[in-house]
Amino acid sequence: MTTGMTNGQRAEVLVEALPYIQQYNQKIVVVKYGGNAMINEELKHAVMRDMVLLSLIGVKVVLVHGGGPEISHMLKRVGKESVFVDGLRVTDEETSEIVQMVLAGKINKGLVAQLDNLGGRAMGICGMDGGLIQAEMLDARLGYVGRIREVRPQPLLDLLEKGYIPVVSSIGCDASGHVYNINADTAAAAVAASLQAESLISMTDIPGILRDPSDPATLIRKVNMTQARQLMEDGIITGGMIPKVTCCMEAIQAGVKKVFVIDGRVPHAILVETLTDEGIGTMFVKEDTP
Repeated sequence: MTTGMTNGQRAEVLVEALPYIQQYNQKIVVVKYGGNAMINEELKHAVMRDMVLLSLIGVKVVLVHGGGPEISHMLKRVGKESVFVDGLRVTDEETSEIVQMVLAGKINKGLVAQLDNLGGRAMGICGMDGGLIQAEMLDARLGYVGRIREVRPQPLLDLLEKGYIPVVSSIGCDASGHVYNINADTAAAAVAASLQAESLISMTDIPGILRDPSDPATLIRKVNMTQARQLMEDGIITGGMIPKVTCCMEAIQAGVKKVFVIDGRVPHAILVETLTDEGIGTMFVKEDTP
């Protein structure tokens, strides 16, 4: 990123980042990781480097991930068709086992290994570990798709205290041990709320909230809760963005100070949003601040 920069320009970048480093030092930041940034290896590498860097400068980072495309790929390999209702994957018992295998196994441990290889200290955990995510059936039509009843954050707090980056796969369980597939946006928002995080960063495949979906120049850089509801009523926030934005709003209402929706297709988007004046996406806040 610094190719062709003078030493003075490099110094300016660091000076600009200093107040943000101070602001986030020892604060909890939850990152919802998904979309193209999970599929593209170059972007994945950039995200993992961002996570390690934030951790090394004193930010307590929690990574929450899904893995829809990999689940679909594995189901196809075993000859099972993916069925969706209202954008949610119908999850019978066999599918639930595959979801657990892919999310808590292959994807989770792959991310942990990559973070460790880049100099971080990561620990994989799923919603079943330590009773982290308590869930119940969302809708009988969907099978083992979960609604979060409660997040018990102590396992995450213990890992953060020891200097680890918790890598959380979005599955939960109930008192009977049934495993539930949980939407990653929903899981990340609930985890951030339970930790009273300084911020939640949601990685998507769009620049943020746009007044005109065909024009990136219409990016809305900051919205409060009243404005967000109005944007939904006006049809500016539509389709698949409605549940994502609803999760953002729920996190804010539950005590998360700031929520960012950023374009995960931009290399090092997390650092640009967190440590620069310009930022890169849309910031949600409870009320307008100076």
